[in-house]
Amino acid sequence: MTFIVPTVDLEPWWEGGPSERAAVGAAFDTAASQVGFAQIVGHRIVDRVIDDMVAASDAFFSLPLERKLAARPPDLTVNRGYAASGTEALSYSIGDAAPPDLFEAFNIGEDGVDDTDPFYVAERHRMFAPNIWPDEPAALRPALVAYFAEARRVALALTDVFAVALGLAEHWFRPFVDRSTTTMRTINYERRSGDGDPLPHQQRMGAHTDYGVVTVLWADGTPGPEILGADGRWHGAVPDPGALLVNLGDLTAEWTNDRWRSTLHRVVPPSTPGAVRRRSTAFFFDANWD
Repeated sequence: MTFIVPTVDLEPWWEGGPSERAAVGAAFDTAASQVGFAQIVGHRIVDRVIDDMVAASDAFFSLPLERKLAARPPDLTVNRGYAASGTEALSYSIGDAAPPDLFEAFNIGEDGVDDTDPFYVAERHRMFAPNIWPDEPAALRPALVAYFAEARRVALALTDVFAVALGLAEHWFRPFVDRSTTTMRTINYERRSGDGDPLPHQQRMGAHTDYGVVTVLWADGTPGPEILGADGRWHGAVPDPGALLVNLGDLTAEWTNDRWRSTLHRVVPPSTPGAVRRRSTAFFFDANWD
């Protein structure tokens, strides 16, 4: 049987009535229970916002390493700022002590935190830590903040789709996610001319599940992402042009008593020699910290 990531069109959700929304929910339920991933079209993130995010991220990752390292967080437990290639190994989260992963990332959270609200102040050191913005490129902050807002809009709408899919009131999840802890990682996987071969079992990003509610991923068309299917085999998962790739996290699997899947996924090294670059931006939407 051919492995596919089902496509869910959100356009009827935005424009339709109860029956159209129920159909979107049913389509998502099928994807969530069978695969744990879905391709989302009709998300209404305009090309300009995506293009600006990609261009600004490319400009940052093209800087010399020492200038990128200036944006590292002082505490590596805080998921902000620059993470250099080889400093993480995501497969450790499933007990697999593989070599470090071959990606670099720039991480942000909410950029407009209300420092007068005790809810946010209580986690200002961790879940809502301040972002670390480099001096250059100047376009990085506005481009990433604009895309962050759009990805957040899609993720929040998806929690309403979840509710309808599960036979609940449409906004049932909102009290648990309306002040969500959120992290966005723009990620650069780049093998340059002259780079050596990966170590045995080394991946661009090791096998892992996501931990929270839902992840909204923009990715270019370069091969590399793989999903572990119900058949126990790894399958390529490159999104169609214009589609976002969405997957569920461990918390949603737990909330649904494993009716929906939090699926192992990874990014493998290129199978062809020479310089290869892949870009993606992952928006992690989690529950309210309390």
